Amino acid sequence: MRRLVVAVTGTTGVIYGIRLLEVLRGIADVETHLIVSRTARRVIVEETDVAPEAVEALAARSYDNGDVGAAPASSAFQTTGMIIVPCGGQTVGALAAGNPASLITRAADVTLKEGRLLVLVPPDTPWHLGDLRRLRVLAELGAVILPPKPAFYPRPRTVDDLVNHTVGRILDRVGIPHSLVEEWTGHARPSRPRERPPG
Repeated sequence: MRRLVVAVTGTTGVIYGIRLLEVLRGIADVETHLIVSRTARRVIVEETDVAPEAVEALAARSYDNGDVGAAPASSAFQTTGMIIVPCGGQTVGALAAGNPASLITRAADVTLKEGRLLVLVPPDTPWHLGDLRRLRVLAELGAVILPPKPAFYPRPRTVDDLVNHTVGRILDRVGIPHSLVEEWTGHARPSRPRERPPG
């Protein structure tokens, strides 16, 4: 059984976290432990038609972000790693400054300290120099910085296609097989006919 900590913070792109949880729920040997920040609960309501409680129900267990004594805050809580998706600028700043004031930042700090895989998905752009410096600090500490960059070689048709591609890349990095994205074989697919513009 692989145990993964998933955190959703209060920035745009909560759909990536929700979709990741949906996929992980269908994998028998993965146990997800979820932390949703207070601001993320509001963003979930604003950006999706899913209730925060329904998001939490996708995980094997969920925790209050203010509960800094919960299991994921301890190095004795064995995990495969942690994914923060989306990972907002405040979380990036707190992690880079070594300020584990919430359960999310404590769990992430433990993940780095124990040499486990930490994947950060920061969606906000553009990045100023301070953002880049903080992300560099985290990369130097061992975190994987994986922004949700859409890819167009699979010829996406819907927003779901774009979301699935990013979630697939996250799963690739964690080493979990999936069928969200076709593996690149070195050959482009046949071109689809372009629709003629109206008029």
